[in-house]
This record gives sequence, C-alpha cells and structure tokens, in this order.
Amino acid sequence: MFDFANFYQLIAQDTRLQPWLNVLPQQLTDWSNAEHGDFDRWLRALNKISADKPDVVDIKDSVSISNHEPMHQGELKKLENLLKTFHPWRKGPYNVHGIHIDTEWRSDWKWDRLLPHISPLKDRSVLDVGCGNGYHMWRMLGEQARLCVGIDPSHLFLIQFEAIRKLMGNNQQAHLLPLGIEQLPKLEAFDTVFSMGVLYHRRSPLDHLLQLKDQLVSGGELVLETLVIDGDENAVLVPTDRYAQMRNVYFFPSAKALKVWLEKCGFENVRIVDESVTSTGEQRTTEWMTHNSLPDYLDKNDPSKTTEGHPAPRRAILIADKP
Repeated sequence: MFDFANFYQLIAQDTRLQPWLNVLPQQLTDWSNAEHGDFDRWLRALNKISADKPDVVDIKDSVSISNHEPMHQGELKKLENLLKTFHPWRKGPYNVHGIHIDTEWRSDWKWDRLLPHISPLKDRSVLDVGCGNGYHMWRMLGEQARLCVGIDPSHLFLIQFEAIRKLMGNNQQAHLLPLGIEQLPKLEAFDTVFSMGVLYHRRSPLDHLLQLKDQLVSGGELVLETLVIDGDENAVLVPTDRYAQMRNVYFFPSAKALKVWLEKCGFENVRIVDESVTSTGEQRTTEWMTHNSLPDYLDKNDPSKTTEGHPAPRRAILIADKP
C-alpha cells in the first residue's frame, strides 16, 4: 500500500538510527496491512500529482513552491481539486504554484514565536512528535536541519505530507511515519525533539516527557509546546469531560508546573520562553478546513472562556536540555 523503502535505506546509513530497523519494518508492515478507510481513495489522488522538481522552493520564510513559467489554468485547477480531496487541511499555510492552502492553523505564527529561542538546527537530526501534516518539518529544513523525521498516526496527515513532498520533487530530507511516540524504541538518536500540541492528549504526561527524553542524544534539546493555564507550580486543570469541544484531553498544567514536571523527569536548563493566548486569527475555519474551529469553541458572551466554562486556550513553549 505504501512504500517506506527510502526511509529504511536512509537510516541504515545512520549509525544512531540503525537500531530502529530492528522493529520499524514490522510495525509499518502491520500498519500497511490494516484497514484505513479513505486511504486508498486519497492514494489514488496522490498518485495523480506530478513529482517534477519545481524551479523555486522556499522553506526558509514560508512553505512555497513555484515555477518560473506559471502553470496553465486547467492544470492549476486540476491540482487544486486534487489537493482539496485531502480536506481538512489543519496545519500550514502552503503556497503551491499560486494555490494558497489557507489551513485552519496559522502554524507559521507558532514557528515565529519559537524560532528565536531554540538552538540552531543546522546539521541537526530532528524528531517532530505529533507532527500533523509536516508543516513545521519543512520550516526545520529551511533552518538547514540535516534530517527531519515526523511521527503522527493520522493517515490523512501522511497523505498531505506526501502531496507536498511530491510537489517539491520528492525531497528525501523529511519523512513522516504513521506511528505514535509509544511505538518508538529508546533510540537516543536525535539532536532536537519537538512535541507540539500533544501533551494534553496523553493520559500520563510524565511518561510522555520521559519518552521524548528517550529519543534525545545526551546534550540534545527538547522543544515542548502545549496548552497551559495561569497559575503557580501546583496549578493543573483536569477537565471532567471536553475542553473546547476536544475529546481525549487530560492535563493542562500551568507553565510553571510544567517546568517542574520537566525537572522531575531529569531535564536541565528548563526555561519558559513564550506564553500566548490563542486568537481566532490563528485558528479558524477556512475554505480548506470547513469544520468548526476556535470561534465555535469559545463562549459567545465571554470569549475568555470555552463553551464548557474553562479558561480559553493559552499555549506555552518550554525548552529543556537532556543531560
């Protein structure tokens, strides 16, 4: 169904990642043999997208793909329709031959908030946990990372990522695997590990932090972004049901409490580098994501609260080092 052979060849040549080959092929074979709903339909649409290398690729200041000679209108409309087959597009934005994929999230805003605070990515190997459709991996490559590996169990995100990769001419520095963090062995192989928008979905947040630590080399850097609340080192919100209409959410610590959690897990030099309230300009319904979004999840009479009465989404970025 889906061929990961290029990735196997790549990590076979990387001494730090070679041990992954002991378990990864079987995991991905099991994944390929399972039922995946719309995946075959998406795959047929993906196969209609050209893998011709474009003239211009900008992944430094955006994720934009273009040719010196513009595409004919008929070809452009066909490509737009193929890309809309992969609705909903949540992470982005992307600009593909003049097609503006206006995603639910302005993921570039998050990137702009964190980039000044992280260690330079040049020549580093990077793991992006819960990477969505891989938008941030392209931005990481734009900062000259050597290799970006993303993991996310969503089949749709994999297809969206592969569509963008084909349009870039089959870039081989970024790879997305349909796995969860719990399926990774203790690799201790990555210079930087990102976990953004994942922690509040984990039943055991400290176990998640330890799993992230297990993927880092000694001296490696963790970049952690998640929903938080205001409060001191002991403040934690545990919703009894939903939060902003999200199911499967568990722990929302304050940024100060999260700093303590990271220190308890053995991280060093833990620092809170950003806290910001999520605006309805950063997350909203668009032509490329027509379902409900943040404006629908806030109290109409008091947008400082969710429809359930919880504090409105506030996100923090913390950075920490593995000894």
